[in-house]
Amino acid sequence: MPRVKYTDSDVALMARMMRAEAVGEGKQGMLYVGNVIVNRALADCLDFRDVRTIYDVIYQVQGGNYSFEAVQKGNIFYNRARSAEKRLARKNLEHWRQHPAKYSLWYFAPGGECPPTWFGQTFAGQFKNHCYYEPEAGTCDSVYR
Repeated sequence: MPRVKYTDSDVALMARMMRAEAVGEGKQGMLYVGNVIVNRALADCLDFRDVRTIYDVIYQVQGGNYSFEAVQKGNIFYNRARSAEKRLARKNLEHWRQHPAKYSLWYFAPGGECPPTWFGQTFAGQFKNHCYYEPEAGTCDSVYR
């Protein structure tokens, strides 16, 4: 049973986002970004109460901006999904979860050391340039299922 319901269109959309956000970090980095996308679709808490699908997650607007920079900046995100990234996206949607993004809802590349918290959320770990953050304990139990 998949972690979240999805269509072929969702796979392609997620694959495009994973590549746009983390192509420089290889397959592992793209899988971590995929973890965050799936976690947001599952999280019934915080900023993610109204996002239930992969489409909702990718195109979510917060504070007047898209949650994922790649949607606004375009470039790689608007290229066709490739089969390699589609396989990675399916892997995330079906079962793949791993530290540091296993329970993470956020990530960013600070251009230096990862801060111990980010907007009050706990640092889970780092992979290459991206820092991953989990919800503060007790604020989002749904992400830990």
